[in-house]
Amino acid sequence: MPRRYSTAHFGRNRELNLPTCVPSVLDCFTGKTLSHADLLSNMLLSIQKFTSLKCQWNSRPLTEDDFFKLCRKHKVTVLEMPLQVGGFYYCVLGRHYIAIDSRLSPWKKLFVMFHEFGHFLMHAPDRGVTANFHGIGGRTRKEIEADAFATCALLPRPLIESRSFQELVEEDGYTEDLVLDRLLLYQTFGV
Repeated sequence: MPRRYSTAHFGRNRELNLPTCVPSVLDCFTGKTLSHADLLSNMLLSIQKFTSLKCQWNSRPLTEDDFFKLCRKHKVTVLEMPLQVGGFYYCVLGRHYIAIDSRLSPWKKLFVMFHEFGHFLMHAPDRGVTANFHGIGGRTRKEIEADAFATCALLPRPLIESRSFQELVEEDGYTEDLVLDRLLLYQTFGV
């Protein structure tokens, strides 16, 4: 049963139906469906890793400059070029790369940058070759985690707690979908 979520304090006179939990998703490593409890446990471990970055993740909106600083610090090479997908993270022979579609709008590009960096943080292989493509395939645990990292990087907790839904969308320029996704993360995981 969805939870009724009043957006009165978010500047709207309607209620949103947000799920009471994140839907179960497929774990790419095991092929098994993860429960809400498993997702919560994974997310809490990931949050510890995110906050250790010391870049004010989830404290202030991160910028493209922040993204490039993080990539330099962690020796991730960034490539911008026309792509058929929004972006992807890949690792070859221990070297890490993020490719971004150069034709994306500024907001979408920033989201994809942090989404792919999230893959690097949480899903980098110990050895071998791997690639994670933004927007390709189903909603796996890996994709949900990378989306959560990017969503909180762009729309941190203090903004969710201090600004109305309407202000975030109309004045700050966030998309309704991003704000709704962020509210779901806040409700579900408390971040």
